[in-house]
Amino acid sequence: MQNIKGVIFDLDGTLIDSMWMWGEVAENFLLSRGVTPRPDFRAAIRPFNAVEEAQYYINEYGVDLPLEEVITGRDDLMLEFLTRDVELKAGTMSVLNALQERGIKMCIATATERRLAEPVLQLHEMTDYFERVFICSEENTSKSSPDMFIRAAEFLGTDIGYTLVVEDILCAIKTAKKAGFIVAGVYDKASDDHQNEIKALCDYYWKYPGEMLEYL
Repeated sequence: MQNIKGVIFDLDGTLIDSMWMWGEVAENFLLSRGVTPRPDFRAAIRPFNAVEEAQYYINEYGVDLPLEEVITGRDDLMLEFLTRDVELKAGTMSVLNALQERGIKMCIATATERRLAEPVLQLHEMTDYFERVFICSEENTSKSSPDMFIRAAEFLGTDIGYTLVVEDILCAIKTAKKAGFIVAGVYDKASDDHQNEIKALCDYYWKYPGEMLEYL
């Protein structure tokens, strides 16, 4: 990995162990509205940004609230979880320190809303490691599109071919790989059913972020 000039990290499921929370919180939100999620619910919402997910609740489950109220209601539940129960994945801080020491620029590209992402970064004292936090909804995109990854690399000033994208979900990994990025997959239980395909697509595959240290 000597040629890596920049790293674009996902947040949930990659640096922090929170993907299990998203599905649980989303289901709890629907249940609070008197709606029972279908068995495929968690898989269906996995690639969505906040706006897409809220619209899905309205369209597919008949949640009778304005879009912004759906987003706020779900986010309020999630913020409580994130600031109380979330833990970093093994080796996260060691990797960030090692990259910073080597002068490798880093940013975050996440589907998580800023009002949720920033408190978690601050809580774990990670904010100063990243040049910028890119948010899907603010960029009017999702990780099914390469737009945010490309903008992040442009912001870092690193060529796509020398920029590493670190992700845990198949959709984002496919997108980054197709766009020409170097891609590392990080295992997350929420994507158990996609691990064989993730391993086949990625240039690197790690059980947890700390394994990246072996390649620096």
